Amino acid sequence: MPLPKGLKMKCKFCKTKIDEPIFDLGNTAISNALIKEEDFHNKEILYPLILYICPKCFLVQIDEQASSKVIFDDEYVYFSSLSLYWLEHMQKYSEHIINRLDLSEKSFVVEIASNDGYLLRNFVSKGIDCLGIEPTKSTAKVAISKGIPTLMDFFDFSLAKRLSNEGKKADLIIANNVLAHVPTINNFVSGFKELLKPEGTITIEFPHVLRMFEKNEFDTIYHEHYFYFSIYSLKIILLEHKLSIYNIDELDTHGGSLRVYVTHVNNRLDIGSDKASVNSILEQEMEAGMGSLRYYKSLQKNAFSIKKYFLNYITRQKSENKTIVAFGAAAKGNTFLNYCGVKSDFIDFVVDETPFKIGKYLPQSKIPIFPFDKILEVRPDIIIILPWNHKEEIVKKLSFVKDWGAIIVVFIPKFEVLNLE
Repeated sequence: MPLPKGLKMKCKFCKTKIDEPIFDLGNTAISNALIKEEDFHNKEILYPLILYICPKCFLVQIDEQASSKVIFDDEYVYFSSLSLYWLEHMQKYSEHIINRLDLSEKSFVVEIASNDGYLLRNFVSKGIDCLGIEPTKSTAKVAISKGIPTLMDFFDFSLAKRLSNEGKKADLIIANNVLAHVPTINNFVSGFKELLKPEGTITIEFPHVLRMFEKNEFDTIYHEHYFYFSIYSLKIILLEHKLSIYNIDELDTHGGSLRVYVTHVNNRLDIGSDKASVNSILEQEMEAGMGSLRYYKSLQKNAFSIKKYFLNYITRQKSENKTIVAFGAAAKGNTFLNYCGVKSDFIDFVVDETPFKIGKYLPQSKIPIFPFDKILEVRPDIIIILPWNHKEEIVKKLSFVKDWGAIIVVFIPKFEVLNLE
């Protein structure tokens, strides 16, 4: 599908002209822009959600339609500490990285997009000096109340320079699921370079775009995510700023993620690493065909197949007067529902455990959000898990629904009825 005449798109990293999108999800609301009851009848702002691939550096990206300051506003509703699974994941990471880098009371750790302090509390408890950088007041205030040093600001080169001039260079910079959220990627990565000590390490976690295409994870496409990284593209970006990936861990989080260990080019860590894990992932990507534009065009076709199956399924169930609800007012769920065009006439409500979300409505679909115990009150026939990447944790919470014969399903990466035994 060619771009409309006169519309130009350039790669946000290398400025190469991009002629064609690879997946157009239409005009959608910002996925975390939940609707308050008093705003229910107000007009929502919809933004194009279109996925592109750079023909030069193969960076998968969307155009910047909504400003990051609009997306990450003072009422941002994602709180990391509400997921037990995520807390355990970060506890294990903290123990691992403290031992691996031999961090101590003399070290300094910076986390970018530190949310509500869910991770840095593990460093504070060990007496390790740290600083969280978090632009959303709703989450930063929670972190501060827990005794986590937190700077309420957006991270960029200017902020990194200021901290560096104050003598606050980091032994470890943590950037979990944040690199994709910043449209000015060169400015952001140059901030890494400025803030990192000569022998320091940056760890970056992100969903691997290879898994996104393999598993049809199109619901991870939303306006918060400007980028979707392969190691091939990320390596190019980092090298442009004289940073190097020296190790990679493969993770199960978010449907298949990577944790990359990054340092300055040609320092002791870089030269001393055999980079076997880096080369292994690069080989997987090339074998899959990620060095060809043709590879990336499969996602829209596969997503449409999932959409058709989902709509057929819920239409059939509704014709039998089944009550259908959803679990998790998550951003990925909003992408899925809005791409499929589903509203509250098919899904009665969604339950969530985040207090800030209760009493609001999902963007665009306007499905109401209720507390978890609404499921016991209504006793629905079918529960759709929208944040399917946490399905094991959620199924345990919902095990009681077998008492009345309800079933729990997911649709991504494929339709599955989950076992409640």
